[in-house]
Amino acid sequence: MRDAEPGDIGGILAIYNDAVLHTTAIWNETLVDAANRAAWLADRRKAGYPVLVAVDEAGAVLGYAAFGDWRAWDGYRHTVEHSVYVRAGARRGGVGRALMAALIERARGLGKHVMVAGIEAGNLPSIRLHESLGFEQAGLLREVGTKFGKWLDLAFLRLALDARADPDGTA
Repeated sequence: MRDAEPGDIGGILAIYNDAVLHTTAIWNETLVDAANRAAWLADRRKAGYPVLVAVDEAGAVLGYAAFGDWRAWDGYRHTVEHSVYVRAGARRGGVGRALMAALIERARGLGKHVMVAGIEAGNLPSIRLHESLGFEQAGLLREVGTKFGKWLDLAFLRLALDARADPDGTA
């Protein structure tokens, strides 16, 4: 596991587009190109946020994870929302868990207070993974998305990254 590099764009792109075509993990119906993913990686880096990749012995990307601002307003500055995607064929083998554990530590290292997950409510493996890492159910928004000709519900989960009482301090 390591920080993503420009050479990882092809692997990230393949995983992203596979999720677009075959899953409800991404509520986008439009495939993207390498330039799109390169711009996304550059934007994350510019914001000081990580994009992590898990790679096999040959350097092929097995999965990736990232986080960014949850909402744009100042009052949300201590909260991030993350994404984690694993290549088909590498799922349920610990790649997602390892990426998530590393991502959580990166968020803590940046002084973030809460990490939010927005997961399609029918994606029970992802929900269970998050719960096993300490995330708790925080809400359900019914029929707020659509893909493959059906309405989708969005489950929100949250993880408190620290126990500080003062948002601008360390207590």
